[in-house]
Amino acid sequence: MATSKTVYDESKIKTLSSLEHIRLRSGMYIGRLGDGTNPDDGIYILLKEVIDNSIDEFIMGHGNKIKISLEDKRIRVRDYGRGIPLGKLVECVSIINTGAKYNTEVFQFSVGLNGVGTKAVNALSCFFRVVAFREGRYAEAVFAKGVLQSEKKGKAPKEADGTYVEFEPDPEIFGDYTYNREFIEERLWNYAYLNTGLTLYLGKEAFKSENGLRDLLDGEVGEDGLYETVHHKDQRLEFAFTHTAGNYGENYWSFVNGQYTSDGGTHLSAFREGILKGINEFYKKNFTGQDVREGIAGAVSVKLENPIFESQTKNKLGNTEVRSWIVAETRQAVDDFLHKNTTASKKLLDKIVQNEKLRKELAVVKKEAKEAAKKIALKIPNLRDCKFHFGDKKGSDESTIFITEGQSASGSMVSSRDVYTQAVFSLRGKPQNMFGRKRAEIYKNEELYNMMMALGIENDIEGLRYNRIVIATDADHDGFHIRNLMLTFFLSYFEELVVQGHVYLLETPLFRVRNKKETRYCYNPKERDQAIGELTSPEVTRFKGLGEISPKEFGQFIGPDIRLIKVDIKSLKAIHETLEFFMGKNTPTRRSFIMENLI
Repeated sequence: MATSKTVYDESKIKTLSSLEHIRLRSGMYIGRLGDGTNPDDGIYILLKEVIDNSIDEFIMGHGNKIKISLEDKRIRVRDYGRGIPLGKLVECVSIINTGAKYNTEVFQFSVGLNGVGTKAVNALSCFFRVVAFREGRYAEAVFAKGVLQSEKKGKAPKEADGTYVEFEPDPEIFGDYTYNREFIEERLWNYAYLNTGLTLYLGKEAFKSENGLRDLLDGEVGEDGLYETVHHKDQRLEFAFTHTAGNYGENYWSFVNGQYTSDGGTHLSAFREGILKGINEFYKKNFTGQDVREGIAGAVSVKLENPIFESQTKNKLGNTEVRSWIVAETRQAVDDFLHKNTTASKKLLDKIVQNEKLRKELAVVKKEAKEAAKKIALKIPNLRDCKFHFGDKKGSDESTIFITEGQSASGSMVSSRDVYTQAVFSLRGKPQNMFGRKRAEIYKNEELYNMMMALGIENDIEGLRYNRIVIATDADHDGFHIRNLMLTFFLSYFEELVVQGHVYLLETPLFRVRNKKETRYCYNPKERDQAIGELTSPEVTRFKGLGEISPKEFGQFIGPDIRLIKVDIKSLKAIHETLEFFMGKNTPTRRSFIMENLI
């Protein structure tokens, strides 16, 4: 059989302008697109890039307020810094590698993407307007999809110095998107915590912090902190931490030059090491890191002139030279705090000793559980594993495990999955409610123990084998109950999985509407009604469970167009209160809540 050959010659070589490249390969510049349902979606990154420039002005001592407004899909940001130099306004917002971020005299600790951020916003917006005010004069430029439409210059005697940016993300790039105000508020609070003395406004609501990272931590932990929050701040390093009573594992918020590093990096590992050394030095002990840090909640922020990140979106710091000074400064600050705060030092010691006791008790239970597991089988029951895992060079980000209920649901999924990146773990039914139980109880529950081992999180989440843990249950009362039981399990013992964005819920269609020519899958009654109105003589099927969807159909719903809802939490303090209310002992309050909210 003859095969056609593609001609590869000079005519196939293309040179894209920077504008074309940003629009064609937007993921390289802003990480992802999305529709606004995830806080890391591109529309929020565009806003971040604009605000970052205003933050840089504040860091360099110019302007102590930033005003932001959101109206439908248009965002406006006004700062009161120095203002972009009028003669270079167009270049600064449209030509890549143009800017002052390379000059450490002008910007010592830059937050934004060097010379790229505002250009990416401009290129990816259907409307982009920038106005710079300096010394009673102004310059204005208006763009559409990165192409200059108009520019003006003139006098503005009543306007304070600064920069005004107005933009609307392009629906050609982002599709049908909607801003979630809560995600924006969370970002603004982070800016406020990291920049004491700065006030940010979203409409009339003000975001301001007097105590920096201490305010962040107190807001997250609330009254669950076991002792007064440790807080240290100097020119390059700021950190805060405390321990909590009911939480397992470690929870951290880490930042570099104001950028939230969701995957941590060398600054976070050095901070953790410094805490351990400072505590051991004060108590003259040799506690293990696990015993010292179990139940800790901490935040750390560093300012660096030349940060090296492992990706364009700056989720993880790679600078190795920061380790020694961060460890030394943290160790000294922790030792000083404990010498000055005897009540806190006693409570911390009690917590560490309790952690040590529980760990040793757990070790005995672990040994018994492993011996019992060996007798049953070498392989983990009910797991259909995949080839690539989280941390591998290939397929790491796509590695996913679906946690399903029953064999019928998992059967369709196993048959239609991608065997390279998608694993399936099948529950036998409703798992045990683990709220309020000790960690040792996991080892007495065969199913939850097997799932923990399948995920690779027995000791800590650094051994996590899958980037995405997807709870896939039927869209009925039993399915929702299983969701709650699984989330209770993760939030009780492995809340870091949720905080770091690894846990998701799978959305599958509730209805199939079809005729002889076309089939549509609908995820809610509104989509169903629309399909019924648009198709001639349609047949409507209501899927009662995942097992009713054939393997051929199911492949569409876990393929490239998979719909996932990321499980997100506002604060650590809210976890215990929520779980106590919904998953704890039955109370008159919960009974009345259920009765009032029954549909």
